[in-house]
Amino acid sequence: DLDRAKRLIDACACAGAHAVKLQTYTPDTITIDHDGPGFRLQSGLWAGKTLHQLYGEAFTPYEWHPILFEHARQQGLIILSSPFDDTAVDLLESLNAPAFKIASFEVIDLPLIQRACRTGRPLIISTGMTSPEEIADAVDTARASGVDDIVLLHG
Repeated sequence: DLDRAKRLIDACACAGAHAVKLQTYTPDTITIDHDGPGFRLQSGLWAGKTLHQLYGEAFTPYEWHPILFEHARQQGLIILSSPFDDTAVDLLESLNAPAFKIASFEVIDLPLIQRACRTGRPLIISTGMTSPEEIADAVDTARASGVDDIVLLHG
């Protein structure tokens, strides 16, 4: 719930964090509502649920974002997010997110990287699920789109 999300931000501030990061998507922008092979989880905490159900329970509603961005800023924290589609970039841009974090699974989504770059904001790119060629393509795309402030996370 929203109050819990705000308490998590408070806990980050109390722990001495400098920043918090959200993920910005909706179930319908990240997957399809389908129950076929590859769309139902077979093991783990979410076993038996479809991807759409999982994302429906795990996402941060878009209407919470302005509240959470303001709350984090009031706590003296930098707040940013990982967008997963153009609507997410639009929302985060409207909230003056200082940078965009590209999830490693999205590194191959070069149109998403181009869209994020059109804002002129720096990129933080996770590389955990990517090949060296995919990383190079993402960095080349960002630079060709006018962004030179790029951080690569590997680990």
